[in-house]
Amino acid sequence: MNDRHQRIQTSTEYPDDSTESDESVSKAAIYARTSSSKPDFHYSIDEQVSRCWDRCTENDWDVVYVFTDEAETGTDTDRPEFQRMLQRAHDGAFDIVVFWKLDRFCRSLADLVKTEEKLDEYGVALQSVTEYIDTSSPVGRFNFRNLASAAELESDLTSQRVKIGMHGMAKEHRWPNNRPPIGYDLADDQTLKINEEEAQLVRRIFRMYLDHRSMPEVAHQLNEQGLETKQDEAWGRWSIRKVLSNDLYRGKYQLGEYEDHVEEYRIISDELFEAVTRTRYRFKYDENEMSQGRKESKAEKIFEQFKSTRKNKDE
Repeated sequence: MNDRHQRIQTSTEYPDDSTESDESVSKAAIYARTSSSKPDFHYSIDEQVSRCWDRCTENDWDVVYVFTDEAETGTDTDRPEFQRMLQRAHDGAFDIVVFWKLDRFCRSLADLVKTEEKLDEYGVALQSVTEYIDTSSPVGRFNFRNLASAAELESDLTSQRVKIGMHGMAKEHRWPNNRPPIGYDLADDQTLKINEEEAQLVRRIFRMYLDHRSMPEVAHQLNEQGLETKQDEAWGRWSIRKVLSNDLYRGKYQLGEYEDHVEEYRIISDELFEAVTRTRYRFKYDENEMSQGRKESKAEKIFEQFKSTRKNKDE
């Protein structure tokens, strides 16, 4: 491992050890970001930093900071290291920020222009390794804004295409992935078809819950009988809750903002679903119907417990 990568891994700040500063060498900061914690060679933090460092070396820029945000969205600038970078720029710690690609730095045109203007006030320029952007010159700033506009346009068009595609899928009552809920299989056209064996289990879970009024107890009994979830896993409180709260079982189909009633998707009656829902929220309903005396008694008990806890801490 060379010295550069050792320094990348051990520190994000590289103070100048020389006794005399060389004003002919620009002080550079590197910024890198990934939107996922999963490894990706082309977009990884190390690869981005390495490419940026090469650019700084080519231009005889002294790297004094490396800022990295891992698994952070680029839709806004509310990122820990991005904000730290802005603060160091305000302090005059460097005079150029180098990043690998524009969408690693920021995606919103408004945020890009605002950040560039702020950095310009601090006397700090921007440079992209892959897009030949250099805001230290008027032409560079012009190219920066054009490229930022194109990036935002592409992002908006992609988002629009996704929404149109989702709406078309929803109108045809298709399922958006290859993992339908228990009780259903996927048809060739991506719509749902009822799996009667699994549907019987769904109905049984609803009835069992009305009998026992306990999700853990329902899960326990299913596991005792050797029954598994659709993912071949043991039942638990949350997997039972997922079944009991799924409106699809009464034919209520929803995808994004689109909702429709699809009777052929119905597995249980509205009456059974609503009875289970009332039972699930019975404690909430009971609390709403609690008398004033019971409310005051409950509040007093909680307050006494609080005082007792504080007293034990003080002792």
